[in-house]
Amino acid sequence: MTDTARQNRLQTPDQAPTSDSSRRDAPAQPSGDPATRGRTSIADGVVAKIAAMAARDAAGVHALGGGISRALGTARERVPGAPKSVTRGVKVEVGEVQAAVDLEIVVDYGVAIADVAGAVRENVISAIGWMTGLEVVEVNIAVSDVKLPDEADEEEEERPRVR
Repeated sequence: MTDTARQNRLQTPDQAPTSDSSRRDAPAQPSGDPATRGRTSIADGVVAKIAAMAARDAAGVHALGGGISRALGTARERVPGAPKSVTRGVKVEVGEVQAAVDLEIVVDYGVAIADVAGAVRENVISAIGWMTGLEVVEVNIAVSDVKLPDEADEEEEERPRVR
């Protein structure tokens, strides 16, 4: 795009293009904060990864996702070259300025589920807000299981044991 075409495109309707050479020598400086010039879009997957990492950081969270999704994820991860699913158990809806998060978690036995859910909400809202600038309007948490102390993880049970 030529400089003249760009100037014409960026002018307001009341500004007519001129052939005045002083205009080309000293272009008008745009006003406003540079951060507001342009648009930033954040993919749902980015917000889901942030939410997943923040949820895992809360004390008392054993895993994300329900039993079936964890079992399928474990099987999928065994395929050579398959990426590990960080966002298992996380669903997000992202708008231009707001986000909503649904989480499915497994908690450790012996923790207060209400306290764990509160800590997860705090972590998720804080991390998404800080990293993306989005307002988190809700964080819905479904506790799908409790990890008992004597239970082996599904990932551990499915691995072949060497004797």
